[in-house]
Amino acid sequence: MLKGMKVGFQLYSVRDFAEKNFSETLKKVKEMGYEGVEFAGLYGQEPQEIKSILDEVGLVPVSAHVPLDTFLEDISGVVNAYKTIGCRYVVIPWLAEDRRPGNENYEQTLIDIKTVGEEANKQGMTLLYHNHDFEFVKIGDEYALDLMYQGISSDYLQTEIDTCWVNVAGEDPASYIRKYKGRAPVVHLKDFVMPGKKPQQLYELIGVSPSKDEEEAEKFEFRPNGYGVQNFPMILEVAEEAGAGWVIVEQDSPSMGKTSLECAKMSVDYLNTLK
Repeated sequence: MLKGMKVGFQLYSVRDFAEKNFSETLKKVKEMGYEGVEFAGLYGQEPQEIKSILDEVGLVPVSAHVPLDTFLEDISGVVNAYKTIGCRYVVIPWLAEDRRPGNENYEQTLIDIKTVGEEANKQGMTLLYHNHDFEFVKIGDEYALDLMYQGISSDYLQTEIDTCWVNVAGEDPASYIRKYKGRAPVVHLKDFVMPGKKPQQLYELIGVSPSKDEEEAEKFEFRPNGYGVQNFPMILEVAEEAGAGWVIVEQDSPSMGKTSLECAKMSVDYLNTLK
């Protein structure tokens, strides 16, 4: 089922361990069977130090999530830092509301993203965009996310489709990956259960405070791959057809009474049953 694709892991998922012992956490991720990692912060490490740790452990630095405004502070320097680590991709993980299609800074945002994409290309890397569900608002007859990809050439921006958020938005993840065949080198694998409406605590990663409503918070839960609602056999089949080289496991917060590392192991063990 995985065929030619490799399985990586978003280190944000085990941030509680990585913050305490970065190198030991990477060793555990490798021991689980993951082949590469994606960053969302460097945990106080210098790029060259991280490269050395990855070389020693035997993990591939696939990609890194970097906020657009962080890029714009020093585009060349930020891209170069991740080039030093060895990442092939840099990823804009989200856009602030005033930068999204239909808002006042959207046109400047397209220019900014293209500028980052040009610099990434110059340094031998590729810029991706990682969606949430809020990009699936309609602007006229089009989703905001699609408008962004229409507004920036694939030469400068490709996709990192997050399958959880596509599903939460009411679209079929496999169909959406297929839509971007040839522009989908990395796909996020994320599972969940959502009996009721989605709560605000979903967006803790991008700075939105968790909901205080305990009853509401219990209705949505991130899950290890294979323990929620996602049709991963179909998602993986289509991701391979679309040209993805990497699938990245991410779980924003642990669940089912397990630690974040235990959840990570459950995910890769499940994916290995699909080989």
